[in-house]
Amino acid sequence: MGERGAVVDSSIEEEEQALISSGDNKNKAEKRGCAGGRRMDPMMWHKVAAISGMAALGLGTYGSHMFHPQNSSYKQVWQTASLYHLAHTAALVGAPLTKHPHIFGGLLTAGIVLFSGTCYTVAYMEDRKYAWSAPIGGFSFIAAWATLLF
Repeated sequence: MGERGAVVDSSIEEEEQALISSGDNKNKAEKRGCAGGRRMDPMMWHKVAAISGMAALGLGTYGSHMFHPQNSSYKQVWQTASLYHLAHTAALVGAPLTKHPHIFGGLLTAGIVLFSGTCYTVAYMEDRKYAWSAPIGGFSFIAAWATLLF
């Protein structure tokens, strides 16, 4: 490492040490102005869950009452999408209570979009060529639940 890198590292370490010794409990990154000094509010996942829940209910209702595919097997694909969408939306409500709310919430949201969204698309289009992203969504669901272990 060059001399300039050592000086920068040294000044950052000194600044962090001064923050620690000053008794200021604010996040060091906030003090340096990282990310605009803002932190994401874990309660935002309630808003994401509200939007997702409204979509899940609307799509589920559409699937039950108005969706009549030519091939009836696609009705079951729509029902699977709806079930996973609603179940993982309910889990999303609890994201703020987890140790890593943004990771848990982000993975659940990705799973809803990729798995349920893909299933809705496959069923609506009655074409399985759109199914390639469903396994990625399924893995996102599994990864989200796995984050509760840590």
